[in-house]
Amino acid sequence: MSLRIVVTVKYVPDATGDRHFADDLTVDRDDVDGLLSELDEYAVEQALQIAEEADDAEITVLTVGPEDAKDALRKALSMGADKAVHVEDDDLHGTDAIGTSLVLAKAIEKAGYDLVISGMASTDGVMGVVPALLAERLGVPQVTLLSEVSVEDGVVKGRRDGDAASEQLEAQLPAVVSVTDQSGEARYPSFKGIMAAKKKPVESWDLSDLDLEAEEVGLEGAYTVVDTATERPARTAGTIVKDEGEGGKQLAEFLAGQKFI
Repeated sequence: MSLRIVVTVKYVPDATGDRHFADDLTVDRDDVDGLLSELDEYAVEQALQIAEEADDAEITVLTVGPEDAKDALRKALSMGADKAVHVEDDDLHGTDAIGTSLVLAKAIEKAGYDLVISGMASTDGVMGVVPALLAERLGVPQVTLLSEVSVEDGVVKGRRDGDAASEQLEAQLPAVVSVTDQSGEARYPSFKGIMAAKKKPVESWDLSDLDLEAEEVGLEGAYTVVDTATERPARTAGTIVKDEGEGGKQLAEFLAGQKFI
């Protein structure tokens, strides 16, 4: 039986762009370019490596987001994933991590899965809680923050590196895992992969396809809310220390005054 791998990916604002909040204090995604979250590329890469070692495997990439989120799916497909699912609905606007985990869980169940792979966090929200929430909603084990991952005989195994030690972890499939940016550099899509991605199936689902109501997601259903936001102040000219024999002392005094030392 084919190993069914679902990789959750996110379309995020480019970190090099001018990111800011919209009037409703959600992230403004219209005025900045977006891309596949870099941390999710590691998840796609690990899925591809697992599939290459398996006798038979199929990789589905799944995202929740606006129309432009298809760009994230195309990137993952061009890397080598087999098919994609895009959950898009106007009522999803403002959905928080808890709501997102609900939508993802419903979509994963509908798609069918043996193994779910996620990045350690998204590069915009950087919460890192969705994999654990997914495992809870799906009722399966979670093996998170892995630097190394493999699947053998219906068991997913991996290494989690801490500050002082490493742990060897495993869980019976079905399971949810998340991988860190130390799990291995993600491959670049080849020209052949980019062309092949254009012919791979991309399904589009909305809330009704997942038997979800609008009030369960979006700003209305969010458990978390942003009350206020303040623009980051413009960068000012730095303090210049001229070294006329006392430069080291002046630098130390400046750093101490800023409580850096």
